[in-house]
Amino acid sequence: MITKRLKSSRRREAIDITSLVADAVVGVKEGIAVVYVPHTTAGVTINESYDPDVAADILDKLEELVPFAGGYRHLEGNADAHIQATIVGSSVTVIVKDGKLVLGRWQGIFFMEFDGPRNREIYIEVVPAKESL
Repeated sequence: MITKRLKSSRRREAIDITSLVADAVVGVKEGIAVVYVPHTTAGVTINESYDPDVAADILDKLEELVPFAGGYRHLEGNADAHIQATIVGSSVTVIVKDGKLVLGRWQGIFFMEFDGPRNREIYIEVVPAKESL
C-alpha cells in the first residue's frame, strides 16, 4: 500500500490527485488501482478534470443539498461534511492497462475536502493482474 499525504487549503475543495495515482502504478503493466480516503469528512471521486468549473459546480451543489447550517444533531459543527463525504464515497477503483490508468478523455481523480483545511492521507493499493494460466 502506498500512502500519499496532502494538505487542503479551504473548507471545501476538489484537489486533482490523478498524477499521484498515476505515479503509484508506474511499473505495473496491467491490474487495478484502488484509491481510498480514510477520513469521515472527505471523499474521492472520478469526474471531469478539463474544466475546473465542473468540480466547483459539484461542490456548490453538495453545499446546496447539505448546507453547513442544517440544524444537525452532531455538535462538532461539521455534520454537513460527514453527509457530503457519505454521498461522494471513500474509494474509487481504476483499471491499469499498458502501465497507465484507464480514464476517459476528460476524467481525473479528485480528493474531495469537506472540512478543511486539514492534513490528509490517501491510500493507494495497486493490484497487478495475475498471469493467464
